Amino acid sequence: MSQSTNFLVITASNGENLKLAKRFIEIGHNLNASSELIDLTTVNLPLYNPRTYDTNNVPKDLLKLSKKMESIPRWVICAPEYNGSIPPIFTNALALLSLQSEDFRNLFNGRPIAIASFSGGGGMELLISLRIQLTHLGSEVIGRQLMSNHNKPPKDESIRDILNRLLTMNPISNN
Repeated sequence: MSQSTNFLVITASNGENLKLAKRFIEIGHNLNASSELIDLTTVNLPLYNPRTYDTNNVPKDLLKLSKKMESIPRWVICAPEYNGSIPPIFTNALALLSLQSEDFRNLFNGRPIAIASFSGGGGMELLISLRIQLTHLGSEVIGRQLMSNHNKPPKDESIRDILNRLLTMNPISNN
């Protein structure tokens, strides 16, 4: 599998998790791995509503997002905990992305994913919720995750270890 980009970093906030996402990219670069960043706060996605969503009129930004995510074999997701769970911007993106094929798991099935959080609170509920949702979609979520906050800042050696684990994984083919 010849991929020009080794991993994609997706952030669901423009604050501390964007900073965390950029650290994953920087440390990945130090590991000779190429990466790209998607900041969901800059992607113009509609609010998913099953009464109004038109599968025949898919927004251009959603198509671009889906193609970018599909083209990169491994992902890192950096998200804050919102009300003890997944942030709405990420849940909305997942709902919209799951409509892009006949099989709602298609984009996620067999894909290696690392999860990380910088949260004002604990962050554990987010990581548990993300792990449950991503494994339900068929993703291969790596065992080690990163939970950080102002009292427990992320450590470069933890990010490096997570990336080393992620980069050894290849997507499971659905063929």
